[in-house]
This record gives sequence, C-alpha cells and structure tokens, in this order.
Amino acid sequence: MVRIGIIQTRSYKTNQEGINSVSKLLRRIGKKGANLVCLPEQWLQDNHISDYDEEFSDFKEIAKEFSMTVIPGAFYERIGKKQVISAPVIGPNGTIIGRQEKIHPFDYEHRIIKPGKEAKIFNTSCKFGVVICYDMVFPNVANILAKKGAQVLVSPSRIVKRGIVPWSMYVQVRSLENRIPILGVNVTSSKYGGNSIIVDLLDNDNVVIPKITRLRGESAIVKEFDLSRYTKIRKARFSDSKKVR
Repeated sequence: MVRIGIIQTRSYKTNQEGINSVSKLLRRIGKKGANLVCLPEQWLQDNHISDYDEEFSDFKEIAKEFSMTVIPGAFYERIGKKQVISAPVIGPNGTIIGRQEKIHPFDYEHRIIKPGKEAKIFNTSCKFGVVICYDMVFPNVANILAKKGAQVLVSPSRIVKRGIVPWSMYVQVRSLENRIPILGVNVTSSKYGGNSIIVDLLDNDNVVIPKITRLRGESAIVKEFDLSRYTKIRKARFSDSKKVR
C-alpha cells in the first residue's frame, strides 16, 4: 500500500508567504503517513525559480523528516541557455533527485520555453510519472509512462475556471485508457478553478469504473492505494491494443 497526497493551493502575495502556509499543510499530511505528495503548477507569486534547492529548502526538510517524496509543483527554470518549465522531485532523503520537464508548451509558452523530450519514471515509495498540466491532453505522455512501468501518475496543473470540465475529462480518460490512478492538482483562486481530482479505478465484473475525489478551497488530502491491483487490468488493457494504419 502507498499513501499519496495532493495539496490544492490558493494565490499568495509573496513566495515566502506561500511556502510558509503550504509547509503547514505539508507537515499535516506528512503526519498522516503520506509517502508521495504533489502540488500545482505555478502556484507561487514569482514562478521563475533560479535555485530549487534554496527556494524549497523548507520542503526539503519536511520531506526528510517524514521520509516523503514531494513534487513542489512546476515552474520556470533556466538550464544553461534554455528556459523550461520543470517539476523538481524532492526524494525522501530531502534532496532533489530529478526533474520532469514540460513536454507540450501551452499557447504563449511556445514563445518562452523549450519543450522537454522525455517522460521520466521516478522510483521512491512507488514508480511514478509526472504529467505537467497541458501534457495531460496528449495521450502518448501518460501511455508512455504507464508502459515504462509507472504505477501512478501525478499532474501539477494550473487550470483556469472555464477549463475545469475538459481538464477533468482528460484526467479521467487517461486513467481509464491506461488503467492507472491519476492525481491532478490545481490552484484555486478568482482565476483558477481548483477542483483538484483524484481518479481511482474500481473493477466491477470486468467493467472498470472511475471513482472520483475532488478538493474544494485550499486543502490537502491523502489517499491510500493498493497499486498492485492495477497490474493485471493494465496488462490486459495493453495486450488488447492492436496496431492500425
């Protein structure tokens, strides 16, 4: 069993105010035994992070204290001469063990960032992949991660209110078509629509049905998953897939 949490954040006046506030929520779900926690995309006031180690030093300490993997969100980061949107992964030892870069820039992001080229697997309390916001729209990202061995997907996102309905549909469909639980986390504010979503799957006599949990307001939740029970239905789904031309 693995316990996975998400934190739906609101908007803050400064980065430090946001980190201080969210640190309390992070500790709270750490005390509930969370093994893996994910936050939204670009939930800070200044989302251009020059040094992840410095910016998220508090989160690193909390991750180490509770032996918990933390994805603090996804932000603009400069790597050499290129700018990307990346999601750092803080491992249970309190160090950054890797990054997932956003693969599909959305709208104006095409002018600002270079797209990532690899869907990565991280392995701490379980094998998981990080699908950043708009990447959820494209079936190949979730499918490649599932075929690489991901047992669960987390999705740091920032979705405006008018986009909540289609976003929710994308998350559910990616979960169903890959037979994998997905936790999508959003910002809640006057502009962004919250409604962070956890999609678990129930097998009812060979009919797989999504079980949906949603968040309201600034809040945190931890859910326990038996990831082993997905293995059989995921294997069957992929073996049923046929090539077409």
